[in-house]
Amino acid sequence: MGFREINSKMIEATVTPGRRLFSQRGAMLAYKGEVTFTPNLRGGQGGVMSMVGRRVAGEDTPLMTVEGSGTVLFGHGGHHIQVIDLSGDTLYVEADRLLAFEGTLEQGTVFLGSQGGVMGMVRGQVSGQGLFTTTLKGHGSVAVMAHGGVIEVPITPQRPVRVDPQAYVAHHGDVRNKLSTALGWRDMVGRGSGEAFQLELSGSGAVYVQASEEKL
Repeated sequence: MGFREINSKMIEATVTPGRRLFSQRGAMLAYKGEVTFTPNLRGGQGGVMSMVGRRVAGEDTPLMTVEGSGTVLFGHGGHHIQVIDLSGDTLYVEADRLLAFEGTLEQGTVFLGSQGGVMGMVRGQVSGQGLFTTTLKGHGSVAVMAHGGVIEVPITPQRPVRVDPQAYVAHHGDVRNKLSTALGWRDMVGRGSGEAFQLELSGSGAVYVQASEEKL
């Protein structure tokens, strides 16, 4: 099924019987055919536990289940849209940056502190972004949103990548994340940008970085 990019801010999805999509509420711009949109409290294939993570992260708006036969145009707030195709691997993405994804993907949540320890928790407390990251695993397409465009930066064992936490959109691959600070604790107070924090990603994979630190 997949997604077709109409332009940098709009995608088209083909919906076929027996296969479903999930989208952020309010993301549908237009559609043709016999297509239905239903609030989904289970949070995709991740089930109830996935939804628990989303609620703890402060994301109370349910996903919409998209089914039927036709085509749908998706977009949201004029944000840039990046389509990412998964072939069995896992994508980690901020929940509020998800626009739409195919129902073939299994959704879950990961507590950032599980990889970043205490510093992973600091990311959520100081940068203002959630402690939970949504995961999507399997074969299928994902559409994510960002400000000002997105660039994919490769991560290799020899070259870890350091990203401003507020510019981070998503990453995939065999990657570890660690939040560190370039300043002392006293200097960090009131600072949530990359000047104070750096999200270090190491291993093998790629990270998607947006062109702006503005939050969605």
